[in-house]
Amino acid sequence: MKPWMIALLFATAFAATSANTQTPPSQQPATTPSGNADEGKKLFVSYGCYQCHGREAQGSSATGPRLGPRPIAFAAFNRYVRQPTGQMPPYTSKVVSDSDLANIYAFVQARPAPPPVQSIPLLK
Repeated sequence: MKPWMIALLFATAFAATSANTQTPPSQQPATTPSGNADEGKKLFVSYGCYQCHGREAQGSSATGPRLGPRPIAFAAFNRYVRQPTGQMPPYTSKVVSDSDLANIYAFVQARPAPPPVQSIPLLK
């Protein structure tokens, strides 16, 4: 198995397991910095995050894991962005400032949940 496949499997499994254990954004720990979601959206695009994670942070099994809605806790998000273990390049504080990262997290946190499958007429 190729290294990128292993990283993709790990990232997908991590996203799937963490999605079930996360607290809603309104109940995130107090250590989550406040950020501006509108500014975060601009930064998400300018840093190229959308290229792997999609324009709405929805992710793809072919490129990068889902980030939102209901992202992992900020501490884990920060740790992974700064020192990723997969194919993602590291975004040190020299590249992405702490305030920019807080804004990106606010954008990811603000992503709305998708509608239930049963509510989509084409999928019935």
